[in-house]
Amino acid sequence: MTDAFGLALAQIPEGYSEGLYLGQRYRMEKTTYSQGRSMKFYARNLGGADFVSLNLYHLAAGDVLKPCEMAEAKVRAFVLGVVLVQ
Repeated sequence: MTDAFGLALAQIPEGYSEGLYLGQRYRMEKTTYSQGRSMKFYARNLGGADFVSLNLYHLAAGDVLKPCEMAEAKVRAFVLGVVLVQ
């Protein structure tokens, strides 16, 4: 993905990281599989029950985003809005 969402997702590091979203701290895990052809992302609010989960597949016909049990709009808003914490 080369749109704003794809660029924002690429800025989240592989493995474990933390970020702030809407004033809340989240733990995030990003894992790449199949030599970069698929990716799983999971984030959980450290102070509550909210979470964000997605799978992204890089196919010959184009990228396919598959949110896990939530609206795509929620996934996109989180990835575009989260700020990495060092």
